Amino acid sequence: MAIRHYQEGFNWEDVPVLAYKEEGARFKSITRRVLFEGSEQLPSELRYFEIAVGGHSTLERHNHVHNVFILRGSGAALIGSEIASLSPFDLVAIPPLTWHQFRATKSGPFGFLCMVNSQRDRPQRPGLTDLAVLKADPRIASFIIS
Repeated sequence: MAIRHYQEGFNWEDVPVLAYKEEGARFKSITRRVLFEGSEQLPSELRYFEIAVGGHSTLERHNHVHNVFILRGSGAALIGSEIASLSPFDLVAIPPLTWHQFRATKSGPFGFLCMVNSQRDRPQRPGLTDLAVLKADPRIASFIIS
């Protein structure tokens, strides 16, 4: 049995703070921690993401499902054609091939758990046609950072 004790500031012992993604994707002030790596018995991965004030995740979609549990702070997310305000203990289910992007508000760090399949596809970034469709809705156009 492996136990990793919680430490101050949404950190866990022996769980490194990692870069969110490799360079090249558009994001700002976000980190990730892999809390549980998948196994044959439980082929999923539980990750903790934290977005600093004014930060955001990449605008992307995948073939796989995401399940997100908000732990701290407040933020907002684009999920498909909806923009939702999010607070601690909210649950977000992101279906396959759904555009999504998370943003922190100005009140402090925005942290959430994300559960995904261990074996999953790489993120898809929007092309020019995808962006045109998304930006046809003024609410989405003013929300997304692409």
